[in-house]
Amino acid sequence: MAKFNLNINGEDKTVDVDPSTPLLWVLRDHLNLVGTKYGCGIAQCGACTVHFNGSAVRSCQLPVSSLEGSKIKTIEGLSENGDHPVQQAWLEIDVPQCGYCQAGQIMSASALLESNPNPSDEEIENAMNGNICRCGTYSRIKAAIKAASKSQVA
Repeated sequence: MAKFNLNINGEDKTVDVDPSTPLLWVLRDHLNLVGTKYGCGIAQCGACTVHFNGSAVRSCQLPVSSLEGSKIKTIEGLSENGDHPVQQAWLEIDVPQCGYCQAGQIMSASALLESNPNPSDEEIENAMNGNICRCGTYSRIKAAIKAASKSQVA
């Protein structure tokens, strides 16, 4: 076990865990931030996506020992009231079906829009590649990203 100082959602946190513990389990089991989901454990489905220094990453394969000095943002830290443009677009377009993958989808989409406020269809598809939706709501996901990009510009 070792102590790690982390910046999660703008707050400094200290955790005492094995250095190889994936961020996903630090978030869920030690910090009680359960919005980030476990999907596959091999960084292939995107359910565990968080922002690592502003980039979308899979938290299930990111060891806590690699995170000191980094800024981590989870779905809980995206907005206090669920009013981030991507979250609002998700509701307006009625994206979720079962909802399990949505936190990861939203985190990937918001990272895309932070780096590229007006992405093309191809850029959306590339950024969202690897975020699996078992219900197949991909067309609504793309429509919500486009709507969010327009609301950020307005």
